[in-house]
Amino acid sequence: MTARSVHPAPPPPPAPRPDTGTGTPRVGRSWSARRIPSAVCALLICAAAVALLQDVVAVRTGAPGQRWRRSLTHWLTTHPLDGTWVRVGACVVAVLGLWLLALALTPGRRHLLAQRPPVPSVTPYLDRPSAAALLRDTALGVPGVGEAAVTVGRRRARVRAQVDFREREEVRADLRRALEERMGTLALRREPRLRIRLRDRSPVGK
Repeated sequence: MTARSVHPAPPPPPAPRPDTGTGTPRVGRSWSARRIPSAVCALLICAAAVALLQDVVAVRTGAPGQRWRRSLTHWLTTHPLDGTWVRVGACVVAVLGLWLLALALTPGRRHLLAQRPPVPSVTPYLDRPSAAALLRDTALGVPGVGEAAVTVGRRRARVRAQVDFREREEVRADLRRALEERMGTLALRREPRLRIRLRDRSPVGK
C-alpha cells in the first residue's frame, strides 16, 4: 500500500464584523497614536529618573546630595499634608492623570469621518474640512444662494446660507435636496443631520 500524504485543512475564513443594518460591515473610529503626549511623558520620566539616579550615585560615592533634593526634602518635612500648596500640587497631578487616562481610553482623531468600506479589509476616512468644502460648493450651486458657510461635525452638519433671490422656502427645499444628494455621495457610515439656517441679503445702504 502506498502512503498518502495528509495535508492540514486550511483555516476557516475570519468571521465578518457585525452589520450596521445598512448591508455594510461595521467600521470603528480611527485611533490616534498620540505620539506627542507619549514622547513628552517619556522624556519627563527619563529626565526625573536620570536626575534621581545621578543623585543616588553621588551620595553612595560619598559626595553630598544635590541641592534640589535637599530643598525638596526640607520643604516636605516642614509642610503638612493638608497644606494649601500640597493640595494644589495633588490636584494638578490628579488632573494630569485623568487627562492621560482620557487620552489612553479615547480614540481621538475627531476630524476624521468613517466611510462605508468598499471591501471588508479597507477602512476609508474623510476629514471634516473636506466634507465641509464639498457641501459648501454644493450649496453655492443652488439657485438663489449667494453665500454659504458649512460646519461638519460627527452628528450634525450646520449650513448657513444667504438668499439673494427667490423665495426662502423654495431655496430651502432645493438646498436640502442638493445637500442630501451630495451627502449620499460621501458614503459616510453615519451621515450627519443637516441643520440649515437661511438669511436674506442685507439691503444696500443699511
